[in-house]
Amino acid sequence: MTSPSLRHTLTALTLGLAVLAPWPAHAQAQPTQQAPQTDRQDFSPAERLLFMTNQLTRLKPPLTLRYSFRKSGSMEEGFDDKVSIGLSRQADGSCCASTGEFLTGARRLNLPEVPAAEGNPVILYFLERDVREMQRLTKGSQYHFRKRIRMAVYQAATVREVSLSFRGKPVKGTEVEISPYTDDPNRPRFEKLSRKQYLFTLSDAVPGGVYGIRTQISEPSQPAPLIVEELYAEGAEPAARPSTP
Repeated sequence: MTSPSLRHTLTALTLGLAVLAPWPAHAQAQPTQQAPQTDRQDFSPAERLLFMTNQLTRLKPPLTLRYSFRKSGSMEEGFDDKVSIGLSRQADGSCCASTGEFLTGARRLNLPEVPAAEGNPVILYFLERDVREMQRLTKGSQYHFRKRIRMAVYQAATVREVSLSFRGKPVKGTEVEISPYTDDPNRPRFEKLSRKQYLFTLSDAVPGGVYGIRTQISEPSQPAPLIVEELYAEGAEPAARPSTP
């Protein structure tokens, strides 16, 4: 069952990307006779990894999680930027209330504070920017792109164990890969971007649990990808504590 604080986190982000409402694919599922009083709504392994895992439980705030961000490809001008997630203790002393700074300057994404975060908000922040970019590039609906991502995570994600290197040390991780637009009924409207792939790399050895997120849009007739966007963890650092007067 999804915790109230996780539901609150996702609601605050207004993304609809995880468990705010039943997935369209199984919204009408009924409880079975064997479990009449329990929440039997099924979630895919990918959903649990991305949206239902408490990735912050081992952290001791105040902390700031740091990430690099890079956009490249042949379709548009690229850039390098940064992302940070600030974590502080909640009123009861538990972890974590969070704030996000996703990119800087004119590219900065305005984000709400998450007062009771459990899952790392950087995943949802990345996806929120992503659906806005898809809307900009295609003139399509943000709701439609969110729905396609939800459905892909529930129905068609590939999950695999991987070996990674973090700060020069080998660590274990898990990759979740989706291609939300391959079988999209609206694919003809934005065929050029329909081959977009999303790769989420997670590891308990990385502060905040998110090793990296990468999206790529390829065109078979082109030697280089059209657009690549990559976010990778750089680590965590103690946040400055307010001085005592």
